[in-house]
Amino acid sequence: MAVARPGDGVLSLLRLYQLEKMQCNVDHFYKVNNLKKDQGLVVNQAYKMPLYYYEYNGKSIRSTIGNNNWDKAVRIQNYNREMVKAKLQAREYEQSKALWVPHHELECEAPANLINESPEKDKKDEIIAIPVGFKENLIFGKDYAKVPIVSSKLKGQVYYIVAGHGGPDPGAVGKRGGKLLCEDEYAYDVSLRLTRNLISHGASAYMIIRDPNDGIRSGQILDCDYDEECWGGKKIPRNTKAKLTQRAETVNGLYNYHKKKGVPDANQKMICIHVDSRTGNEKIDMFFYHFPGNEAGKKLANTLRQTIKEKYKQYQPNRGYTGTVTPRDLHMTREVKPTSVYVELANIKNNFDLKRIIIEQNRQAIADWLLQGLIKAKG
Repeated sequence: MAVARPGDGVLSLLRLYQLEKMQCNVDHFYKVNNLKKDQGLVVNQAYKMPLYYYEYNGKSIRSTIGNNNWDKAVRIQNYNREMVKAKLQAREYEQSKALWVPHHELECEAPANLINESPEKDKKDEIIAIPVGFKENLIFGKDYAKVPIVSSKLKGQVYYIVAGHGGPDPGAVGKRGGKLLCEDEYAYDVSLRLTRNLISHGASAYMIIRDPNDGIRSGQILDCDYDEECWGGKKIPRNTKAKLTQRAETVNGLYNYHKKKGVPDANQKMICIHVDSRTGNEKIDMFFYHFPGNEAGKKLANTLRQTIKEKYKQYQPNRGYTGTVTPRDLHMTREVKPTSVYVELANIKNNFDLKRIIIEQNRQAIADWLLQGLIKAKG
């Protein structure tokens, strides 16, 4: 049993136990708890997890569970070690005799770490369908390539997520513990998490800037590199105007494609994600830009801002929130066809703000909160 914390949904609760990556775990959670799809969790209520509990026989995992598969036993052993590290189990199973076996190891067709490679001709497609209830995308990294489809709230919606800078341009640069922090790496990680969230709720979502080997990452220090590309494997220009033109034209090309397929203007949106750079003593809250005079962009930005404000009020009631919505003539809000919003996450030079982007759970929370705002703003 696991107790739902404030802000927990099904995926975040399963993520705590490293069980969210297999759709059969998600489905089993709903089944054993008699929940309907899209039904929320009740704070402080205990829920059954997609785990089986065995009394370890003191000999081997294989003889304990009655399955002679060596690889499976190793995965189960590693899983139990991870649960101890996460302080979800008090002691190793050899001492406690309590062995946890994830549901997917016994009931699903493939282990969680098996990534079904897609045909080479499909590798450049943003969204690749695999077995029912899943979408797979290697851009998220091996551990996150399979995306559980948890709802259809955003079915018919198309999103273009543009992580700021990239390639030869790292964007703003900060330092922590003597190590460089590059804006593009943190904007990229939040963008990946948001894109994955959108797909999990039925949307079509495109990562316009793409890194061939950096999927969703853990840890606080995300190494700076310069190998990001624009959608379609295009090299990112060094010149700022050429770089932004490339992105806008890429978004517009995809927009035109979906429009020809019958997707209305109101269902297509672009979100640019950046990290700001100011003096080190200036704290800022997440804030938003839209193109001057664009009412759809203004409305979307205000919805996102209001959602963030509500989340802070819920989780940090004494903190307050000062994020703003401002009209600004930026290339990426002016030159793209979809409704667009430009998001600044934090001040990379401020030590307090840094917690918002270097702590992995905070990066995921930002992605989760932006998702909720986009659900509210659905056209």
